[in-house]
Amino acid sequence: MRQISYPIRRHELYELIDSGEGPDVEFKRQFSSPEKIAREIIAFANTRGGYLLFGVDDDGTVVGVRSEKSELELVEDAARWMADPPVEIVTENVHAGYGKDIVLVRVPESSVKPHTLVDYDAGGHRASDQTRTGFVRYEDKSVQASREVMSVMRGQSPHSAPLKIFVGYNEKALFAFLERRGRITVDEFADLVNISRRRASKILVNLVRAGTVLIHSYEKTEFFTLAK
Repeated sequence: MRQISYPIRRHELYELIDSGEGPDVEFKRQFSSPEKIAREIIAFANTRGGYLLFGVDDDGTVVGVRSEKSELELVEDAARWMADPPVEIVTENVHAGYGKDIVLVRVPESSVKPHTLVDYDAGGHRASDQTRTGFVRYEDKSVQASREVMSVMRGQSPHSAPLKIFVGYNEKALFAFLERRGRITVDEFADLVNISRRRASKILVNLVRAGTVLIHSYEKTEFFTLAK
């Protein structure tokens, strides 16, 4: 997450806009549903943090928003009630000039990952934890996190159990394959050593946690490489 002053200076605002959407910047022309806002906030918190700008079109055109208190509360409520655990954010109303206002939302990288989206039923009750999904930032999009990415985030929590790594036949076969081919998916690893996908996933996640292997997200696909 790039560092900008607080409150943001106008030249910093336009530098942020001119840089375009990316891993740590998302533009929104107007306020949308709490669920859509929460997804963006969760994705930033689960990745490296970022800035959500309301009142800016996808092409960087400043259109402005009505910075009413109720709309700012909508963003804060999305971070508080639709993310589990809640995400701490900072909202800022910025005068962009020409009579237009932009709402800037700062989302720091979280230390309590993963955050998931909370669903509510028709009666306003929170849905089961089993159905919750997490989101991460990939390039200029917020995408649903895979099972492996979620496991890596849980394993990086300060409350997770100590990590124990055993290098046996499966791990050695994996390292040899990566030396030759450079990358591998969970399914390819499972086929390589003839084990279940669940076991293959667990081995890869533990090796990522140990810093031996890196996980890479490409839209809806994950692959793994040796750490350099």
